Amino acid sequence: MTRRPISPVWLVLAGIASVQLGAAVAKHLFGQVEPTAMVWLRLATSSVVLLAWARPALRGRSRADWLTVVAFGVTLGAMNWSIYQAFARIPLGLAVTFEFAGPLVLAVVMSRRARDLAWVGLAAVGVALLGLEKTELDLAGVAFALAAGGAWAAYILLSAQTGRRWAGLDGLAMASVVATVMLTPAAVPSGGSDLVDPQILLLGAAVGLLSSVVPYSAELMALRTIRPDVFSILMSLEPAAAALAGIVVLQEFLTPVQWVAVGAVMVASVGATRGTDTLGEPAPD
Repeated sequence: MTRRPISPVWLVLAGIASVQLGAAVAKHLFGQVEPTAMVWLRLATSSVVLLAWARPALRGRSRADWLTVVAFGVTLGAMNWSIYQAFARIPLGLAVTFEFAGPLVLAVVMSRRARDLAWVGLAAVGVALLGLEKTELDLAGVAFALAAGGAWAAYILLSAQTGRRWAGLDGLAMASVVATVMLTPAAVPSGGSDLVDPQILLLGAAVGLLSSVVPYSAELMALRTIRPDVFSILMSLEPAAAALAGIVVLQEFLTPVQWVAVGAVMVASVGATRGTDTLGEPAPD
C-alpha cells in the first residue's frame, strides 16, 4: 500500500507551530538561563545539526562567497539575539507582531505596487493600537522586536544571495556557525557555568531543534511543491501562532485590542504578500 505524502500546507503549519513553541519554551527558561546564553545554545545546536546534515563544501570558495555568508551569519545572529531580548520584555505574540513589520515593509518595497501602501497603513494601524493600549509595553522590548524585524528583512535579502552562491543548506549551516561565533563573547560571561550544566545543555538543544531544525526541515520539504504565494500567506499566521504559544506555555493572555492589532498585521501581511514570494523564506525566529 502506497503511503500518501504529507501535504506541504501541513508541513508549513507544523514548522510554524514548532518555531513558536520553541520560542515559548525558551522564554519559559529565561529564569534559569539568560536570553543571550539561550539564543547561543539554540544557534550552536543548529550549527552542529546543519553541519552534519549539509556537510558544506568549503574548498574553492571565492572571497565574495565568504563575505556573503559572513554577512548572512551576522544578520542571523543579530535577528535571533534581538527577538530573544524582546521576548524577555514583552509578550511573545506582540514581539512577533512588531517583528513582522520588517518583512512586511520589504514585501511592499519589492512589489512596487502602489496599492500595497494600504497594507502598510493597515499594519501601522495595528502597531498604533498596541501603542495606544492602556496596558504598558516595555519600550526597550518594542525596540528590540522592531530591530529583529529589520534584521529579518536583511536576512531575506541575504538568504537569496547566499542561496545563489552556496548549494542546499550549505550557506545556512555556515551562517549558523558565524552567528554562534559572533555571540560567543557575550554568551559565555552571560551564561557562565550554566553553559556546562548537562540539564541546561539538553534544554538548549531542545529549543534549537524546535526553533530551527524542525521548522527548517519542514519548510524545505514544503517549498519543493507549494506555491510561493501560498507559503507567504501561511507564514502570515506567525503572530497568531506566537500569541497562542504564549497563552498555552506562558499564560500570556492578550487583551481584545491587542488581538485586533495582531489580526491587522496578519491581514496586512496576507495582502502584501499575495502574488509575491518575499516572505518565502524559512522563519528565523
